[in-house]
Amino acid sequence: MADTLEFNEIYQEVKGSMNDGRLRLSRQGVIFKNSKTGKVDNIQASELAEGVWRRVALGHGLKLLTKNGHVYKYDGFRESEFDKLSDFFKAHYRLELAEKDLCVKGWNWGTVRFGGQLLSFDIGEQPVFEIPLSNVSQCTTGKNEVTLEFHQNDDAEVSLMEVRFYVPPTQEDGVDPVEAFAQNVLSKADVIQATGDAICIFRELQCLTPRGRYDIRIYPTFLHLHGKTFDYKIPYTTVLRLFLLPHKDQRQMFFVISLDPPIKQGQTRYHFLILLFSKDEDISLTLNMNEEEVEKRFEGRLTKNMSGSLYEMVSRVMKALVNRKITVPGNFQGHSGAQCITCSYKASSGLLYPLERGFIYVHKPPVHIRFDEISFVNFARGTTTTRSFDFEIETKQGTQYTFSSIEREEYGKLFDFVNAKKLNIKNRGLKEGMKQSYDEYADSDEDQHDAYLERMKEEGKIREENANDSSDGSGEETDESFNPGEEDDDVAEEFDSNASASSSSGDGDSDRDEKKPAKKAKIVKDRKPRKKQLESKKGKDPNAPKRPMSAYMLWLNANREKIKSDHPGISITDLSKKAGELWKAMSKEKKEEWDRKAEDARRDYEKAMKEYSVGSKSESSKT
Repeated sequence: MADTLEFNEIYQEVKGSMNDGRLRLSRQGVIFKNSKTGKVDNIQASELAEGVWRRVALGHGLKLLTKNGHVYKYDGFRESEFDKLSDFFKAHYRLELAEKDLCVKGWNWGTVRFGGQLLSFDIGEQPVFEIPLSNVSQCTTGKNEVTLEFHQNDDAEVSLMEVRFYVPPTQEDGVDPVEAFAQNVLSKADVIQATGDAICIFRELQCLTPRGRYDIRIYPTFLHLHGKTFDYKIPYTTVLRLFLLPHKDQRQMFFVISLDPPIKQGQTRYHFLILLFSKDEDISLTLNMNEEEVEKRFEGRLTKNMSGSLYEMVSRVMKALVNRKITVPGNFQGHSGAQCITCSYKASSGLLYPLERGFIYVHKPPVHIRFDEISFVNFARGTTTTRSFDFEIETKQGTQYTFSSIEREEYGKLFDFVNAKKLNIKNRGLKEGMKQSYDEYADSDEDQHDAYLERMKEEGKIREENANDSSDGSGEETDESFNPGEEDDDVAEEFDSNASASSSSGDGDSDRDEKKPAKKAKIVKDRKPRKKQLESKKGKDPNAPKRPMSAYMLWLNANREKIKSDHPGISITDLSKKAGELWKAMSKEKKEEWDRKAEDARRDYEKAMKEYSVGSKSESSKT
């Protein structure tokens, strides 16, 4: 028999919602990993008390009861898997996997049994329905009646909010069956009651989500946020993770608390509680407990009197009470030296922190993505400007996150980080090429050949050659940098109503020269060589050899008519796009043929240019 059994697409019932994940049974126990949150439930084999197999809505289900009263339900099994599971339970857990079917008679009169964290309504020996008492938010009593109210299930379109039980009176003296029923429920229900004094209180902390200033009261089992408008009570059992993140300005700190299930404000759900601290704020804290109680409960993690930075005190207290480690940024360091990257998600600007096991974005809306749920990442060209790029993440569930407007200087650091974490990069080949010379980011796109870009490059080379030729023929004239501001002044003077018709008629502009002699002298002095240079460009020799075409342009000229005949009525733009697609799909051997032709054309051009330059020099000497 195998030592382990693994099942994919299994659903765990938690507070009325079905969470999908993976279930693994081994000699040591049962492990379930939630695909959505990454939370792991680990049940030791020695803790298992009972296993029940039954038919449910999603096929067949497995219910496990532990010795301390906890109940775990897993649905999504096939009927054929019963024998395999039953044999595994006998061999490794020494338990009989009992088959119990639910009662479907439709009767509403039966017996209520309390077992651990579960209320079971039975008819005879068969259960009709079960209620996990941790789902109960309130329990009220009336005459011969008990009402149970439940936490709202955010994942379901319709939620069960209330159930009423009629409890008949009994003849026993001194025992009220209604009160006994209510006490059994309340002893296991998730009813938060602020009994006793708070361990400590933090006053007027700045909270980003939910937004406002809140007093945070720390109780032994829950956290109480008290604001001017809203109050929240957060049990420590709902805290999933803790993060301590430095702000990019190095003067502030984010403290992030991940919650599952989230806290509610009307129809809004907050999965993250984000506090913002200044590093300069200090506090002296005294716990509302004696030193013996502090030592016994926290085992040296906290002391009765503590002092230090406010964010350190809050994070230290939360870590001790929640009993979870605090996640901080790893070794990543951006271009500016910060441990985060400035970017935009949806409509808001924020900070993206690459962590050791995931990414977290703060603060609006907060996003946490674990590496194990990422399908691939993608580096994309910025949509609005070439000075930035987008970082896209797609999860295995198909959810897409796009972090945009990232400065291109951050690209190298982010790519190295993603590569080191062995994440699947969708356009890896392209980006490795870009890594060598990131300055070409805005111009290179090897994923799709750009015919227009090829043409612009060719024209740019021609302009550069012409500029070099004209500068060579201008004798002592030197290169001049293009100054848009000065050119604007020149254009304004040309169309000025007071300007003279010719630059040589200096007498008619004597008034203007007297008013602005320095500026006029500068313009005349600077613009003369500019006009000479423009005239030399205009007077290009038509007999000069033409620059050779690239391999792509040679191929395009040879195949242009064929593409037109294959696609009648195609426009010039679509023809260029189609040609780019055909060139990209062409085999390496065929491209090499055109590369050879381009090389031959280049050699012919160089040879012709040598002959032309020798001939032009002899002509100029005769002149």
